[in-house]
Amino acid sequence: MAKIVATIKIMPESPDTDLSSIEKKAREKIKFFSGNEEIKSRQEPIAFGLKALNITFVMDESKGSPDPLEEQLRSIEGVNSAETVDVRRAIG
Repeated sequence: MAKIVATIKIMPESPDTDLSSIEKKAREKIKFFSGNEEIKSRQEPIAFGLKALNITFVMDESKGSPDPLEEQLRSIEGVNSAETVDVRRAIG
């Protein structure tokens, strides 16, 4: 099967939420879900000091949608929402 590259945007509950803690927990859940350690993250300024966490990762297409992963990420303390914002088939 092919590989896909997906990006999930995680919004914290407030600007004071510790994004590094959320990122660490999210990486663990993504590694377990995808079975892959190819993960890249970056912070995106939103407004008034609020930053979103965008996490891009590689997973096997046979897993289907990353929707079940979104549910797991929403359960992390301090996370307001988690939404898949991009899914692409990897070339090569």
